[in-house]
This record gives sequence, structure tokens and C-alpha cells, in this order.
Amino acid sequence: MQSTSHSERPLLPAAIALLCLPLIGLLQMPQLQRLKTQSQTASVEDVQRNAKQEQVQLALLKKLPVFGFDNLLADWTFLNFLQYFGDAPARAKTDFTLSPDYFEVILGRDPYFLNAYTFLSTSSALYAGLPERSVAIARQGLSSLKPNVPPGSYYAWRQLGIDELLFLGDAQAAKKSFETAASWASQSSVPGSDRVAAQSQQTATFLANNPDSKTAQVAAWAMVLTSAPDKRTHDTAIRQIESLGGRVVPNSNGTFAVLSPAKD
Repeated sequence: MQSTSHSERPLLPAAIALLCLPLIGLLQMPQLQRLKTQSQTASVEDVQRNAKQEQVQLALLKKLPVFGFDNLLADWTFLNFLQYFGDAPARAKTDFTLSPDYFEVILGRDPYFLNAYTFLSTSSALYAGLPERSVAIARQGLSSLKPNVPPGSYYAWRQLGIDELLFLGDAQAAKKSFETAASWASQSSVPGSDRVAAQSQQTATFLANNPDSKTAQVAAWAMVLTSAPDKRTHDTAIRQIESLGGRVVPNSNGTFAVLSPAKD
């Protein structure tokens, strides 16, 4: 596994990635549209067969030697994941259970890919209903991170705490993850990290005082809402916040405020 972050990649692989990825992205947009069109008419059996073939390919990618191009393989696999995730007709006919397989490759090759932790949580814990695998993959990735390596690494600990609290119901593990996020954020040079440190510590304190804290759960769902990669996740977060007694109040500038429940 490569020991460099997205911001610390070797010069040659990074240059190749920068040149190739925009082109790959442009090429894959029409491919996604073709996949959606094909999936609308494909049988369930055909979609399932394609998913099994993709699962075999992902298993091979976990072991494929790439001679230092781990980051590039992670990025390429992430683009393929976006096609899989965005193919709504196919997913409606099957499910999202391949999601963790993609992230075993992505984060196995590049655990410093911080944005991947959000997609891992959304696709694997929320959509696929596989929070145990999501948490296991995230924990494995986190074993390679350190405070400020890469910058903003506390973000992945917050995402882990969300999964542990909301999808596993493990308040004790979530408390530790938020405490770690607070500690790492307090050491971070990323602008705004002091605010993240305070919020993470506050969530950990709520859980320490009351493992069933609705306020802590609302705070976690607010984090999901803030980073929601799609409308379904956005709407689910709002629905869960309101079911816990919280409120989402839109602001005139397009942002929103999340109000905690009256009773914890």
C-alpha cells in the first residue's frame, strides 16, 4: 500500500492522474447514460449477472499489482463506483450490496482519500444496509492515518462515529471516535478545525452522559445532511432529525440550521 496522501503523491503518478482523470470522467458520463438506458430494459437476471461479474473484477483489483500506481487505481475504481451508484434503474432491480466491495479496493489502495469515507458510509451503511462492513472498512483505512496526515484526517473519524452511532447503535464506540476526531481536529492546521474539534467533543460528551442521547443523534444526522451526496440521503437525514424531535430550518442564503430536540 502506498504511504503517500492525496496531497503527497509521487510526482509521476500524480501527473498522470491529473492528466487522465478529467478525460476518464468525460468519457464515463455518456457511459453512465447508456448504462441507465440499458438498465431500464434489462431483466433482473441480466443486472444480477453483471453485478456478479463486477464483483469478480473487484476481487481481482484487491490483489492486482500496480507498481506504485495505487492512487490512480483507487481513483479509477471510484469513478466505476459512481457509475454503479448512479445507475438508478439497475439498483432498483437489485440492490447496493456491491458498494463495500468497491471501497475495499478504493480505501485499501488509498486510505488517504478522505471524501471516499462519506460515500462508503452512504452507500454501504445507509443504502446497502451493511454498516458492519462499512465500519470495518473505515477502521482499516483509519489505521493508516495520523493527526494532520493527511490534513483533515479527523473528518474520517467523524464519519466512523456517525456509522457507529446511527447504524450500529454502538454509543460507546461512537464516543471514542468523536473524541479522537476532536483530538485530531485540535491538532489540525485546516481552517475551521477548531470548530470541528468543539462540535466533536460536544457530541462525545452528550454520549458519555447519555448513550441514548437524541441530541447526539441529531448532531450526527446533521453531519450526514451537511455532506449528503444525493437527494435521498439529504431527505433521509431531515426525516431522521425530525423523528428525533429536532428541526431543520432553511436560511435565506440557501444554508440551513439544525435545532436540537427540546428534551434529550
